[in-house]
Amino acid sequence: MKVRSIHLTAVFLLGLACLGPPAAAAPRNVVFILADDLGWGELGCYGQQKIRTPHIDRLAAEGTRFTRHYSGAPVCAPARCVLLTGKHLGHAEIRGNRQAHLSFPRFKEGQHPISSATVTLAEVFRDAGFATGAMGKWGLGPVDSTGDPNSQGFDLFFGYNCQAVAHSFYPRFLWRNDRQVEINPHPIPGHGKQAEGEVKMEDWIGETYASIPIREAALKFIRDNKDRRFFLYLPFTEPHVAMHPPVGSVDEYPEEWDDRPYRGQCAYLPHPRPRAGYAAMISDLDRHVGDVVNELRGTGILDETLIIFTSDNGTTHRCRNGEEKQFGIGGVDADFFHSTGGLRGFKGSVYEGGLRVPMIARLPGTVPAGATNDVPSYFADWFPTLCSAFGLENTTAHDGDDLWPVIGGKASSKPRKPMVWVYPEYGGQVAVNFGEMKVVRQRLNSRNPGPWEVYDLAKDPAETTNIADENPEIVAKAVAVLKRETNANDLFPLTIPGVND
Repeated sequence: MKVRSIHLTAVFLLGLACLGPPAAAAPRNVVFILADDLGWGELGCYGQQKIRTPHIDRLAAEGTRFTRHYSGAPVCAPARCVLLTGKHLGHAEIRGNRQAHLSFPRFKEGQHPISSATVTLAEVFRDAGFATGAMGKWGLGPVDSTGDPNSQGFDLFFGYNCQAVAHSFYPRFLWRNDRQVEINPHPIPGHGKQAEGEVKMEDWIGETYASIPIREAALKFIRDNKDRRFFLYLPFTEPHVAMHPPVGSVDEYPEEWDDRPYRGQCAYLPHPRPRAGYAAMISDLDRHVGDVVNELRGTGILDETLIIFTSDNGTTHRCRNGEEKQFGIGGVDADFFHSTGGLRGFKGSVYEGGLRVPMIARLPGTVPAGATNDVPSYFADWFPTLCSAFGLENTTAHDGDDLWPVIGGKASSKPRKPMVWVYPEYGGQVAVNFGEMKVVRQRLNSRNPGPWEVYDLAKDPAETTNIADENPEIVAKAVAVLKRETNANDLFPLTIPGVND
């Protein structure tokens, strides 16, 4: 009995060490909601004027809205890898959207898997006795690979395993753990063109809109686990194209918005009312959030559940066809919605518009309500932050900062670590953020790499003026960080002049 008492005391002290000075009781559960390609300016609470997002706006009113939060990468798979492992892109296994079959021909879908040695947030929560669930889009390894969600800490996964399959909202099947669940006997592909004739929504709509069973699985998980602690990860697919939301959602927005149809000329699917269609996708995402919050409220656990809402990267980028001026990829008109909020760049870019994302945290009594927080933070921070919030033992090396005091409205006791991105795709790019000063270099995979760029984000958040010539010491500082923080990665190689050349 005496030995057991000493052991329990040690565990208690370890929890205190992880949490720091106790300001409030630890949350009971966490629901982490991840939107897909949602731009920094596409929510009402972030200045959006056309798209209605009342549920997310209410979440911000009841919690804290963060204005300097960044994704771990400017595209899907590596962003999710950074989020779940706490390793920034200089150390992450997955640094791009590589398909699994390129290394493992036996897989017919899915992205390159994270390894069995990788420790994810879900594993830490599961090992601490939490129920763990993920509903939505995975992208970190096929079923029966080392990156299978069930092999990476999730008791239950339901949704798209493969990002490419998720280009369609009417796929033939979704995955429930290792089992395919057919939802559309007549699936709709995620890509197609219609060069002429009337574009009709009904031509691109199947039997079951995949987001509906994904949402219902999330709500059931909450009901099934309301009497135990849980970690629920909800990587919803909206507003990633293809753009084919339900007709009723599209009809909520004005017909006069759209003066021409989208015919699939910039990839994905045609749509007769692309502006209304894109707004509908974001409103549907907003309704998913509202349904999750209402389920938590109905089960009586809302105010003891930490809710985090953010996005995996910025809004969809321009059409690669330079002749198309209105539509971006999939028919998205980012200019019409002011999707980037005036920031430079889009998805696929390490400029602010590709990386800076909405982030909202809600937990009454701990997270200030109706507050705005401009402390810089990013996806690598979530691993140590959630360990701290829940008093979980964290023996895994990570690259982020513990944001838990900051989320609670307090000043951090330590200087911010530099935020690092080493991204080999879209021409090869790197960025280092020192808080207000940011260093960027582009076109690293070309014969003529771009110059070092420096931006003062406090004075120039749109990154319009390169001040590298006036700040050589900032460039030297960034080079030193990249030398220290970049590991070799044979699957995702990137030569950075002056760093690893």
